[in-house]
Amino acid sequence: MNINGQKVIVVGTGKSGIGSAVLLEQNGALPILYDGNDKVNIEEVKKTLTHKLGFDTKAEIAAGAFPKEITDGVRLCVLSPGVPVDADFVVYMKEQGIHIWGEIELAYNFAKGSVLAITGTNGKTTTTSLVGQIMQEYFDSVYIVGNIGNPYTEAAPLMTEDTVSVAEISSFQLETIEHFHPKVSAILNITPDHLNRHHTMENYVAAKEAVTLNQTKQDVCVLNYENAYTREFGERCPAGVVYFSSARRLDDGIFYEGDSIYHAKDGNAQRLMNVKTDMNLVGICNIENVMAAIGISMSAGVPMENILATIKRFVAVEHRIEFVAEKNGVVYYNDSKATNTDAAIQGIKAMDRPTVLIGGGYDKGSEYDDWINSFDNKVKKLVLIGQTREAIAACAVKCGFLKDNILFADSFLEALDICVREASAGDAVLLSPACASWGMFPNYEVRGEQFKEYVNSL
Repeated sequence: MNINGQKVIVVGTGKSGIGSAVLLEQNGALPILYDGNDKVNIEEVKKTLTHKLGFDTKAEIAAGAFPKEITDGVRLCVLSPGVPVDADFVVYMKEQGIHIWGEIELAYNFAKGSVLAITGTNGKTTTTSLVGQIMQEYFDSVYIVGNIGNPYTEAAPLMTEDTVSVAEISSFQLETIEHFHPKVSAILNITPDHLNRHHTMENYVAAKEAVTLNQTKQDVCVLNYENAYTREFGERCPAGVVYFSSARRLDDGIFYEGDSIYHAKDGNAQRLMNVKTDMNLVGICNIENVMAAIGISMSAGVPMENILATIKRFVAVEHRIEFVAEKNGVVYYNDSKATNTDAAIQGIKAMDRPTVLIGGGYDKGSEYDDWINSFDNKVKKLVLIGQTREAIAACAVKCGFLKDNILFADSFLEALDICVREASAGDAVLLSPACASWGMFPNYEVRGEQFKEYVNSL
């Protein structure tokens, strides 16, 4: 689409929206930024745009109620990922024949080189970070972009034909792709999440599968054989499939058995690494992330010896089963990124000692039975906070967890004080909330940082 001289609506004035507006203006478009928050400081937004552009922005900015007149003569709208595609004003724009793209689609249309795209309900950030480090240690031009916090739009103008982009892609971002075409994609797993946004599991699964929308058999999709959704998708995936499994031997693919990870081809298995001595990450979830990273990286042309050397050096991603400190014989883990029950289950699985667990937060309409049932007698005390604390407590009692071992806190600081009081030498304290942070914190990063600051001050 030729955007030179064209008006383009950009919805959202956060990182994604600013990045999109800058890229558009750099390429001759006339962005119109719109934010539904009427408290947005328009002058500050203009200053930010001007600073990033290096010249005075010509962008128009609107805030509050959607002004329909801004759609006159517009053929393209770029949505920030937090904006639902079925919002009334978005539906109105679709009815006017306006193309709806997200930041990922916009950036892809200006980027160069090849893309490795990673999605899934859990494990995206760890896998993207690991693949990114593998690529950076092998290729000269590598960018790690997307949902990981680095806007794709900011990196796109810097890319060459030799660039490798490693992109963490959320289901929200995949709703608005059109031409996005990764050389290698990966769907790590699919479990219920964001159903308040996608409404049905079918919609959520379809959004994840869309990462392969434009792939062909010359491309590769890495899939988890132990997830029912991804295993079934492999049978109709448009790309060539590489499976990984944490529970069985595969004749073709990557699998975990005993203490080792293997790569099999035509029934012949080669041992690659020992997960206890060759990895700094803990838990079966991270073994799966490492296997996925191996599949992605070898499909991108990196020699196995280089892949394994990088894995040995790689350390845990911040806020994902991150070891913080040992204080008075108690080990503290920050798993603030566990914003849904499936991620929180992986956090519990990674513990190998009695655990005082902090759970609860914003209510996304989740069910907690599987999470509670995964405690496996490891959780000695369950400390609950936020909107969901009553619902989680009721579910825990229903599942047989002792009511006397459930403690409520009215603040995050109070929850931390309770954990210190209840944990004994040899125990773990795990922040793995199974809920989003909204309502108490702006994001899971702030929640995790506060946890770490508190622990390190003990």
